[in-house]
Amino acid sequence: MIEKLIHAFTLPLQSPVLVFATILLIILLSPILLRMLKVPGIIGLIISGVLIGPHGLNIIEKNAAVDLFSTIGLLYIMFIAGLELDLGEFRLNRNRSLLFGLFTFILPLGIGFPVMYYLLDYSFYASLLISSMFSTHTLVAYPIVSRMGVSKDQAVAITVGGTILTDTAVLLLLAFIMSAGKGDVGPGFWTGMLVSAILFSVAMFWLVPRITGWFFKKMESEKYSHYIYVLTVVFLAAFLAEVAGVEPIIGAFVSGLVLNRFIPHSSVLMNRIEFIGSSLFIPFFLISVGMLVDMRVIMQGPQALIIAGILTSVALLGKWLAALATRLSFGFGKIQQNLIFGLSSSHAAATIAVILVGFQSGLIDENILNGTIILILVTCVTASVVTERAAKKLLQQKELSDENPSAADSSTEKILLPIANLANMEKLLDFGIYIKEKHKSHPVTIFSVVPNDAEADANLRKARERLQGLARHLAAAESQAEVKATIDHNATAGIIRTAKETQASILLLGWPQAEGLINRLTGNKVDGVVYNFDKTVFICHFAQPLVNHKRIIIAVPPLAELEQGFLIWMKKLLQLSTELGTTLGLYANAETRKKIEETKELRIAGRKMFFVEFTSWDSIMLLSHDINKDDILVLVSARKGSVSYLAAHEHLPSKFEKQYGTFSRIIVFPQQHQVSYVNDRYKDIDAEPILRGVETLNRLGKGVGSFFRKAE
Repeated sequence: MIEKLIHAFTLPLQSPVLVFATILLIILLSPILLRMLKVPGIIGLIISGVLIGPHGLNIIEKNAAVDLFSTIGLLYIMFIAGLELDLGEFRLNRNRSLLFGLFTFILPLGIGFPVMYYLLDYSFYASLLISSMFSTHTLVAYPIVSRMGVSKDQAVAITVGGTILTDTAVLLLLAFIMSAGKGDVGPGFWTGMLVSAILFSVAMFWLVPRITGWFFKKMESEKYSHYIYVLTVVFLAAFLAEVAGVEPIIGAFVSGLVLNRFIPHSSVLMNRIEFIGSSLFIPFFLISVGMLVDMRVIMQGPQALIIAGILTSVALLGKWLAALATRLSFGFGKIQQNLIFGLSSSHAAATIAVILVGFQSGLIDENILNGTIILILVTCVTASVVTERAAKKLLQQKELSDENPSAADSSTEKILLPIANLANMEKLLDFGIYIKEKHKSHPVTIFSVVPNDAEADANLRKARERLQGLARHLAAAESQAEVKATIDHNATAGIIRTAKETQASILLLGWPQAEGLINRLTGNKVDGVVYNFDKTVFICHFAQPLVNHKRIIIAVPPLAELEQGFLIWMKKLLQLSTELGTTLGLYANAETRKKIEETKELRIAGRKMFFVEFTSWDSIMLLSHDINKDDILVLVSARKGSVSYLAAHEHLPSKFEKQYGTFSRIIVFPQQHQVSYVNDRYKDIDAEPILRGVETLNRLGKGVGSFFRKAE
């Protein structure tokens, strides 16, 4: 037994189970230990790889299994880089992002190439490859600006947008360098690359989106198959890129861009992708990178340390000059320059990817590989310190107070989702996840109203059990959920009471079922809720998965911009459009359009939007000519007495049901001002029953008149 145990722990470890357990232990402990020293976790994993690798303590050797996981991790990094890019934010600041992307690509490359080629005497293509590494950057410090509430500053948006351009340019340059280094550059190379690029682009940007939309629709209930499908696309794209003559990491990056629209950033699927990648594949890759480092090279003489110092200095200088050029071009202040420099100066994932490809091909030596590890350590620490200081100064100057005046309002956001029928509720839950304020801790409250009868206690327990399944769906997307089940004599009263108890600001309702005769005479439940709850209400029906929609068409009535809740629902629909990557179409009159375009808080400049002049509100159903099956039709309604209320709003759900029964649709009731009473002695009198009685009499009169007309 003892001999067997000694044999199992003979170095290097041979048991696949023990090797895997050792690596998992490192992934678990190294970030915790390094965090106490305030060193980024990525550095801890790389250092751990150095220690356990064949050039360190020789605990684990490089073998086929390690290489496989390393390759998976590298492709996963590039896939997530494409998947997490906010394409909507890029469109908002595309011109400035283009210029910054040009600066942050050209300046580091222009400084780095002469240093590598003339000073350190590397070959032309090796110098070009190393210099391209200086142009990449990873947004390691972005969580800092997000946590401190300055992520909406224009300097941050420009930096994020520039990431798309510089990383894409570096990857394309990498493809050229690897082919040129093999002597394959010539007319045939350019022709072959052009044809391969066309075929690859057709497969990825035309064929894959269609297959993805079909798959997500047909396999809507098979949630785990979605993740397997995504991984399949990633590795097939990497393989196709390799067949096309470029590096597989380019295919993985492109697959992220293609799937970007189908995987909202707040979705359950996105959470699963990030969770598995961050907990297993990417750490495994970083450890394997450390295993390549030979510390003896550094110990042999000062050359490796000199190279590391030169690499780090050139990388930081190039990014600082790019930030300075951006500041001078757009008239930014010194604080915003530091913010841009801090965000763009850290080198991590993309840098490792580029250098590792060059090292494995024999184009660069161990000195550059080891120097790059030191470069990553220094730049990540520098970026974190500079970004945090700049963000604090930005907050002190209160520059964000003008850009986000409604921040205080969003802090009280509470979403309430009453559940009557569990069928198709996941789509409504996804809708709530996508429109929820991202940086607020208030949970989404899902609840059910149980009739107050003899079986109330048993039904209450059953309702809570059913709601727990929906709560798990929210938890999978890292959204907090609060489950409630309450007893009341009728559902309408229970919903209204719960909304007031929880101080809900937004109410999400499923589409009402077909009305019976009694409901038509006495008023349906939805009307009862809407007219007794003065906050924002969304009544929703989604005919297919949300990610399959291509447009959101919003019909906005005249004077809707004067309603108290105008900014609330408008921001939520803009947020939904951003999450889904869809085009937004607004049907409104000229005054409403002008208000939307001039409202700074909406930040609509550069979005995928179009406006259509629309004034035929008496014949609202004419919109059907412009609606497609993959659209979400949104009609902004209003409560009676509101400034934007129209007679056409009467009985909207039933009208919509008849006209758009097979379409995804939403009716919005904006938040309205609370009633202010003229005389306090009358404030306890509720006029709602009287109004309901009058409406019931009117319906009875119409019903009786219709009966006699038919009899005649």
